[in-house]
Amino acid sequence: MSVNDFQDIQRRYEVLQHDLGPHHAPQGLYVQNKALPFIGRVQCNVSEIEAGSWQEIILDYEVGASGIADGAWIKATFKFYSDWALFQTSDPTAANYISAEYQAAPLVPGQSPASVQSLSIRFDQKGHERPYQKAIIVDVVDGYLNAGDHIIIRLGDRRAGGPGTRVQTFVEDSFRFRLYVDPLGTSRFVTVPDDVVIKVAHGPAAKLFLNAPRYAQPQVPLPLRVSVLDRWGNIVRDQGLPLRLQVQQDGTTLHTHNLDLPAQGWASVGLDIGTGLRLPAGSYRLLADVPGLPQLPATEFYVDVAADFPTQRPFYADLHVHAHDTVGTNSPAYNAAYARDIGGIDVFGYTANDFQITDQNWQLGLDAVNEIDRPGSFVAFPVQEWCGSSTAGGDHNVVFLGDTAPGFPYNARGEHNRTLVWNEDMKGSAVSLGRWPVEELWAAYVGEAQQHLLIPHVGGRRYIPDWHHPELERLVEIASTWGHFGWLYQDVIQRGYQLGVAASSDEHRGRPGGGAPGVQVFGVHGGLTGVLADTLDRASIGRALRARHTWATTGEHAALITQCGPHPQGDAFRWQGDAVLDYRFLGQSGWEYLAANDHTGRIWERDLHRELGYSDRRIRLRWGGARIPDRYRWAAWQGRIQVLGASIQSFRSHGFEHAEESSWRADPTSIAFRSDTYGDADSIEIEVSQLKDLRLVVEGTIDSYVKVGDPLQRNPFVHRPDFHWEVSGADLLRDGRVQLELGGTELFLALERLTDAPLPRTVAGQVQVEPVNAPFGFRPVYFHGRQRDDSKVWSSAHFIEFG
Repeated sequence: MSVNDFQDIQRRYEVLQHDLGPHHAPQGLYVQNKALPFIGRVQCNVSEIEAGSWQEIILDYEVGASGIADGAWIKATFKFYSDWALFQTSDPTAANYISAEYQAAPLVPGQSPASVQSLSIRFDQKGHERPYQKAIIVDVVDGYLNAGDHIIIRLGDRRAGGPGTRVQTFVEDSFRFRLYVDPLGTSRFVTVPDDVVIKVAHGPAAKLFLNAPRYAQPQVPLPLRVSVLDRWGNIVRDQGLPLRLQVQQDGTTLHTHNLDLPAQGWASVGLDIGTGLRLPAGSYRLLADVPGLPQLPATEFYVDVAADFPTQRPFYADLHVHAHDTVGTNSPAYNAAYARDIGGIDVFGYTANDFQITDQNWQLGLDAVNEIDRPGSFVAFPVQEWCGSSTAGGDHNVVFLGDTAPGFPYNARGEHNRTLVWNEDMKGSAVSLGRWPVEELWAAYVGEAQQHLLIPHVGGRRYIPDWHHPELERLVEIASTWGHFGWLYQDVIQRGYQLGVAASSDEHRGRPGGGAPGVQVFGVHGGLTGVLADTLDRASIGRALRARHTWATTGEHAALITQCGPHPQGDAFRWQGDAVLDYRFLGQSGWEYLAANDHTGRIWERDLHRELGYSDRRIRLRWGGARIPDRYRWAAWQGRIQVLGASIQSFRSHGFEHAEESSWRADPTSIAFRSDTYGDADSIEIEVSQLKDLRLVVEGTIDSYVKVGDPLQRNPFVHRPDFHWEVSGADLLRDGRVQLELGGTELFLALERLTDAPLPRTVAGQVQVEPVNAPFGFRPVYFHGRQRDDSKVWSSAHFIEFG
């Protein structure tokens, strides 16, 4: 408040005193309180923090002129997509402890002290309205607060010796704490003006990330990107160092490219379409390192070049990316540039939750999409996410494929095509219903079906395949940062739906193009859709997507190419006699399991460990799945592997997504582990001294999502809170693999023998399919593969009508 404003308050009070005549009031309190914001104000002790670091954050709320009535409460909220560690209030010496304390302001003459006795504090992951759902809630106990009093909230209170709180793991230009106050004790909240805004910055350089097309035809330019990331997968900035890129074949370096990381901006450099590698037929290893950062491990990427690939190179699409205008991080333009320059993808989908996006923000998003779309180098589509609940059909993305303005939010008749209008910028609280249920969404776009692509997905409001429109719905999303959902594709296939596969990041954290995994809700690497298209422009990509010429990956630039005669994956066609399906899997860490499925389930499989010959001493524990198919699906595992009758020679883990998942040597005979799975799987490989007399004891617990309550205490999965399993080395020698089913959504434990031989990064072959139609008149056949690090790929099905 300026000096002039304060003087004006004093003059007005002098006039008021004169008008009132004789009266009693605390001396000077009127002027003091009028100088305060009515709802108060908040300050913070930090303005910038490192992603994933440990901090003590202090929010100092000064009560406004309103005061706070007895029984009232206060919320310090932040957006639900943040993976900030869960707060606890039971142990002040442990991590993530939060506290709230009251500090009285000085009293003026004649003023009574506030009567508040204490404050209580709790944390609720859904304690407020989306998007500011996560809430630290402070209750006023037995009394009121005066204007000018303070409530000090400490996040990661260190005063009793705790380490602080682990902040969110991803960068954000403007992370916000938004405070809401219930001044009258009516449970009706008012927003405190001026959010606390903190910049969340990257940490030190920890790893390199190299992306390129997984295959190419000879001499086709291969664009690629090499980026420097911190340990949580955030892009590092301002490195200004030379980077070396080597092209190797059979261990020999053929070419070396010396590139320079920028001194300012993202630490990423690459070769574009004009300068990309042009290679003759063969298999190549790309190796990148930064000589000036010897502590930074080199990274590699494998590329196959051959004339018989069906397209010049694959295109990778991420059609499901949110920005800060709904429930994402940073702007649409930032996300699009990140997808192109760091994610190294070709096709981008700017996605807005339809009930939450405002008309103005949608237009800004469209402007960003149209600005970055460049035929031949990068394609961008606008996408509506229709957010219908599962009982109305579940989440569907609408990709607007054409160059004309989308019929969203309004059609030509001025009718809005949202599910409903309901967002934080609304005036009032009534719901304005739009397209609900999903049949009404179809009706909005079926008139121009070729210009639209509807992709149902699991996400938050799970798609239910009781509904299907064959002209609009051509793909189904089966992997994202929410998890892996191969079971969903099997579900739609056995119903006779002619749907292909897609995978997307469903990115909320500003890292599209696969999406680095975080903690909590978005806990796995985001997915990508591989596209077989002739050229990189909206029309060609749109035709390929609607033709189902796709495969889905769990975020890696892997590829899966299948063919039946002249028909690529996704085609529906007639065929006489046995059908021979050619397949080619192209990966990075080595393929260990391949399968083909039809409407009945698995019809063919290959175990590459068995084919290459089992090791006499190498075994693996693998665990995975999810508790439920819906939003808060993950299973929180803690366990121990006890090895008896043999000694543990060495062990290593695979599939762990981030630094808070780990395995360790617990004692001379045991390995302990802790991880979360979302439909994916994690594993520990163990080399033992011998198998014949071995006895393995595996035991542990499975816990659930903690909405409220103490995260230091267990929240057991009610249907399978724990497990105990004993397997002998003789069992493994006889069977090669044993598995324990644990219920939920494909929860399992598996003990498996492994090979000592290197697993192949490229596998090709044929599968013969008998001419038998399903009851719905054709036979759908699709392929699936898994690599050693649990990265997966699925092909769109061939829909073969035999006769």
